[in-house]
Amino acid sequence: MAAVEKPLLFSYFRSSCSWRVRIALALKGIEYDLRPVNLIQDGGQQRTDEYKHVNPMQQVPALRIDGVTLSQSLAIIEYLEETRPLPPLLPGDPLKRGQCRMLSDHIASGIQPVQNLDVLQRVGDKKLEWAQHYITRGFQALELLLQDTAGHYCVGDEVTMADLCLVPQVANADRFHVDMTPYPTISRINQALLQLEAFQISHPSRQPDTPPELRV
Repeated sequence: MAAVEKPLLFSYFRSSCSWRVRIALALKGIEYDLRPVNLIQDGGQQRTDEYKHVNPMQQVPALRIDGVTLSQSLAIIEYLEETRPLPPLLPGDPLKRGQCRMLSDHIASGIQPVQNLDVLQRVGDKKLEWAQHYITRGFQALELLLQDTAGHYCVGDEVTMADLCLVPQVANADRFHVDMTPYPTISRINQALLQLEAFQISHPSRQPDTPPELRV
């Protein structure tokens, strides 16, 4: 019988989208190989012809698994959920599941894309102001949404896909010096999640491609 090939994750240590998938893989206990894609070296390794065959959007992450290559972090996480359902990352209750997807999309579609590397490179000398504006606007809404959904974590008391989106986005907020004082619920949930092993081992400071000066 042929050996089952390990999943292969194309990732960049600081990519929040990659971090979401690393957390999911860790939570589900899925062993994988990692191939770093440096988004800034020599104009960005994601722009090479070789990587374009992996992901035509020339973004990370991409996950080669079960004989196919998937891109887009939420699509990857949903595939992992459907094929490797334990522990679950989507609630069983339809309403809570909808809320989980709402919060995930709020971050993954409404906040992160407008302050990612490709966008900021085109903003020029207003990068900090731009990032702070869009993160603040998104967090103002997210803090209100969490009043109706949060328990210990974003949706009740179990870790869900929404939590996988929240922690990397708070890390981005920290990088751009966003004042987190107005967002006590976001901050509380983030601190609780960072105590969990899956969030620690997947952290950008602990990846194979993390520069030495950023390692913890």
